[in-house]
Amino acid sequence: MKFRNSKIFLHSTLSFCIFIFAFCIFINKVGAAGASLYLSPGNGTFFVGSTFDVSIFVNTGGNNVNAVKVDLKFDPRKIQIASPTAGKSFIEVWISPPVYSNVDGTASFQGGVPSPGINTSSGVVSTITFRAIAPGETIVSFLDSSKVLLDDGKGTNVLSSLGRGVYNLVIPAPEGPKVFSSTHPDQNKWYKNNNPTFSWEKEEGLTDFSYSVDYDFNGTPDNISEGSNTSVSYTDLEDGIWYFHLKAKKGDIWGGVTHYIVQIDTTPPAAFNLVFDPTSKNRNVTSREPIVSFITTDALSGIDHYEIKTINFTEGGEKETGFFVEVASPYKLPLLDLGEHEVIVRAFDVAKNWRDVSARIEVIPFGKAFYITKKGINIFGFFLSWWQVILILVFLIIFIIILIFWYWRRHRRLVKKRKALNKIEERIKKNGEEIKDKLEGIT
Repeated sequence: MKFRNSKIFLHSTLSFCIFIFAFCIFINKVGAAGASLYLSPGNGTFFVGSTFDVSIFVNTGGNNVNAVKVDLKFDPRKIQIASPTAGKSFIEVWISPPVYSNVDGTASFQGGVPSPGINTSSGVVSTITFRAIAPGETIVSFLDSSKVLLDDGKGTNVLSSLGRGVYNLVIPAPEGPKVFSSTHPDQNKWYKNNNPTFSWEKEEGLTDFSYSVDYDFNGTPDNISEGSNTSVSYTDLEDGIWYFHLKAKKGDIWGGVTHYIVQIDTTPPAAFNLVFDPTSKNRNVTSREPIVSFITTDALSGIDHYEIKTINFTEGGEKETGFFVEVASPYKLPLLDLGEHEVIVRAFDVAKNWRDVSARIEVIPFGKAFYITKKGINIFGFFLSWWQVILILVFLIIFIIILIFWYWRRHRRLVKKRKALNKIEERIKKNGEEIKDKLEGIT
């Protein structure tokens, strides 16, 4: 009886230990979630020309991590990095120094801490100081190449969540005379006009004005009067974000400065190609409703939209099939006739500059063994252009002529040999008769 009770006690104790062990593993699994990267502040409103700090935080999700790789993306047309590293950080060893590009709009940080790593819900990786340079909404986001590595000897990436920051950049109230522009009335928009005109109000008592235009929002005109006129025009300004600065003089004192933003983009979007699907080996379109894909970029104002139209080149001549219509890539073309067509895609940037890219395609029946087109002949999916066909025919004619000439020469040689053989046979026959006569005579 005592032995049986001891056995029951042993089994109960072992089962309880196993349960506690399994429960601990479960709690550990539940508690150790994926890591996340986020920005603080995640949103905010800031004045153009001012600076603001954005801190990069990591939440390890209950894990011990020993390395962090942060890759950020931002719009360099709206904000610029003034300082990539400011404030404190839990990083003890920088694998590579923080780098950034105000041209590409990127920033990167790579660093870590010695084992056993760090376990935190709000660890500061670094703080970036941005400068607002143009009005509008802008986003700072993490790239997918970012990583948070576990301190497990394998460098397991446990990053599962990426945050972002959304910031509203506004123009500060003017400190000097109120400025407006008839050519560029909205400071938030891009224009392809590079000849801006500025005008301003003249309050009672103002005698002189000083103004300038440059790339610096915080620029200040000198204390030399430009006169009492209330407007000025500039011509052939280069592409970019310009700032017009104005201040007024009242008595012997110069007042505050008003800043007016002008965004100029006269350059069309970058060149691009059109890609069609489905196509045959010779790049002819094998569907009457092919899909065309296209994409391009714009260095300043950005891409606004795309438009497309097709031109049908039939036996009756050139025939346009409609006006430009706004589309998005990829785009399925409307039903096309068999034959040659031209597809034109027009890309617009935000400033309304545009670039046309066109491609000639020929719609051929899918699966047909033999098909003649304006460009050539399609035989079992193998395409021969007309110049290739002509070249093959020329070679074929030359080969036939050579073959005929060879046969003719061979025939002549055979004829000559036959004549010579006949002569020999006649001589042999004649000699044989003479010998026969002599033998008869002797006999």
